[in-house]
Amino acid sequence: MLKSFSQDLAIDLGTANTVVFVKGKGIIVNEPSIVAVYKKTNRILAVGHEAKKMLGKTPGSIVAIRPMKDGVIADFEVTELMLRYFFKKARNRRILFKPRVVIGVPSRITPVEKKAVINAALKAGARSVFLIEEPMAAAIGAGLPITEPSGSMIVDIGGGTTEVAVISLSGVVFSISIQIAGNTLDQTIVNYVRRKYNLDIGERTAESLKIEVGSAVPLEEELTAELKGRDLVVGLPRTIKITSTEIREALSENLDAIVDAIKTTLERTPPELAADIVDKGITIAGGGSLIRHLDTLIHQRTDLRVIRAADPLLCVALGTSKVLDDLDLLSHVCVHA
Repeated sequence: MLKSFSQDLAIDLGTANTVVFVKGKGIIVNEPSIVAVYKKTNRILAVGHEAKKMLGKTPGSIVAIRPMKDGVIADFEVTELMLRYFFKKARNRRILFKPRVVIGVPSRITPVEKKAVINAALKAGARSVFLIEEPMAAAIGAGLPITEPSGSMIVDIGGGTTEVAVISLSGVVFSISIQIAGNTLDQTIVNYVRRKYNLDIGERTAESLKIEVGSAVPLEEELTAELKGRDLVVGLPRTIKITSTEIREALSENLDAIVDAIKTTLERTPPELAADIVDKGITIAGGGSLIRHLDTLIHQRTDLRVIRAADPLLCVALGTSKVLDDLDLLSHVCVHA
C-alpha cells in the first residue's frame, strides 16, 4: 500500500548540482546545490538556479551558500532546508506517505558524514534513507555490468570529488577518492588569472571559461575567449583576451592528479580484473569528464580505451534511480552508517 501512495526518490546530492529522480516520473529537479539566505533570520531567499545567479552579487544582508563541500555536508541546517525545498518541488502534494529515498555519497565518506546525510534527508521529509557510493551509482547509470564476475572501471569527476573505482560482482574491489574535481578546477582558473593578469574574477566566470575554452591536450586550432574582471592594481573593471593554451596550463596539475589516481587504481587492481579492463576500457562520467579531450589525455597516459558515458552529468542520479526498482541490487550496493 505504501508503494501506491508514496513517491520514492533517487538523489544525486552533489557539491555542484543536486539531481532528483521521482519514481514513475523521471528527473524532476536538476539544479545547483546553492542556497541564498538572509543572514539575520536564516530565511531562504532562493535555491538552485535562482541562488546561483546571486553568487558574487549579493548585498551584505544576503549570503549565497554551497552547503555541500567535497561531496559531504558542510552546513547541516542549510542542506536540510535545500532538501526540503527540492522534496517539495519533486513530490505530488496528493501523495499521502513520505518517500523512500536513495542518495549517492562519496566512497570515502565517514560514518559521521553518512549519519549527517541520513538525518538531513529524514528531517526534510524522507520515510527511510538508503546510501549508495557514487562510483557504484555512476557505473550502474552508465550501464556497466556491475553484477557480473568481471572488472569494470568507472571514473566519476563531480563538483567536489573525483571517484575512481573498479567494480565486480556488485562490489567495489578498489577505489580512490580525491578532492580534486570541477570546483577545484574553477578555483585554479581564478588563481591563475589573478596571478598572471592581476585580474579578479568570480567562480561563475571561471566555470564558463573552463567550458568555453578549456582542454586537456593541445587543440588543432587553439581557442580564445574574452574575459572581464576587476583589475587588482587600479580597482577598475578590465577586459582581456585569454587562450585555451593558458587555461590548459592552469588545469594541467589538477588533471595530472586525476590521471595519477586512475593509474594508482589500475596498479592495485587484481590481475584478472585488470585484464577485463583492458578489454572493456575505462568509463568516465560526471561534469568534469566533459572537458575537451580529457578522454584523449587518459588514453595517452594509460594506453587504454576511454569511453565517456552517454549522459555523464546524470549518471549518478540514473544509477540511484535504477536501484529503486531492484530491492535485491539495493541490498548489495547499499552502504550503512
